[in-house]
Amino acid sequence: MLQAEADVQEEIVSPHLYKLSESSLFSFRSIRVAVLGSVVYLLISYLLIGFKTDQLFLVFLFNSLYFASATTRRFILGFSVFILYWIVFDYMKAFPNFRYSPVHIASLYNLEKSFFGFNWNDQWVTPNEFFAQNHTTFLDILSGFFYLCWIPVPLLFAGIMFFKNRTYFFQFALTFFLVNLIGFAGYYMYPAAPPWYVAQKGFEFVAATPGNTAGLARFDALFGVRIFAGIYSKSSNVFAAMPSLHAAYMMIVVFYSIKARWKRLYTFLFAFIMLGIWFTAVYSSHHYILDILAGIACAVLGIALIQYFFQRSTAGKHLVQKLVTLTSR
Repeated sequence: MLQAEADVQEEIVSPHLYKLSESSLFSFRSIRVAVLGSVVYLLISYLLIGFKTDQLFLVFLFNSLYFASATTRRFILGFSVFILYWIVFDYMKAFPNFRYSPVHIASLYNLEKSFFGFNWNDQWVTPNEFFAQNHTTFLDILSGFFYLCWIPVPLLFAGIMFFKNRTYFFQFALTFFLVNLIGFAGYYMYPAAPPWYVAQKGFEFVAATPGNTAGLARFDALFGVRIFAGIYSKSSNVFAAMPSLHAAYMMIVVFYSIKARWKRLYTFLFAFIMLGIWFTAVYSSHHYILDILAGIACAVLGIALIQYFFQRSTAGKHLVQKLVTLTSR
């Protein structure tokens, strides 16, 4: 009886709450928060890294979704975790890791060769060096498509999860953010040059080295595009090869796909893309196998910490409830 009365009350109250949330979209407070936040972000960005059109696009995207409707506002508030990740990543340009720790070039190369090197044509080579001399058009195309998935697929997965299971969405989003923080900490504790750097510049440290597409340039050339050239021109730091966060992202997707009990076909597809990205990272000379293993370790650590926090901690459970409530009003 009590449950029935509660259901009736919910049916009566919910429309009013919905109308209230719609009418509050353009309230003075909401406009003030959005405008002030946008101005502060643009000002800090200008002071730290200078003005870029990407910053205007991010501000436009956030405000468009924030004011479009109650649904899009809830969505962009939930996705603020990913926006914060992008801002932190972008601001790293102002604080290059090589200013704080020596860059590992020869030591990492030699370590890779000692663990994974092999004899080829009477020379002891790393897997990167082997693929640099033994690449095919088929693998160039396949690897390019794999690497194009490393951010869009996790974001698409998060978008679907937001509407399908908001509790798992926030677990996924916070895991993603934490894994990135762990990886960023690794960049500063162990600055490292990627394999393509050794191939082009040897073991000499050149701080002003720009980003490089490496083996992915072959994909751009095959299709007459500048996709990867554009991506790597925005790289925050060349000397951030260890750990490989490319290796971590899809691993998080696979874990939450299994946890949320997605169809096996989707989980298999995510796992296939994950393995493809791992292969491409080495095939394209963007990462050593050691970088991949370090990225996997970051993902495992981040997943374990977040799962422990949400499952064993009362504060963690309350945090998820509050986030779900905030994006459901």
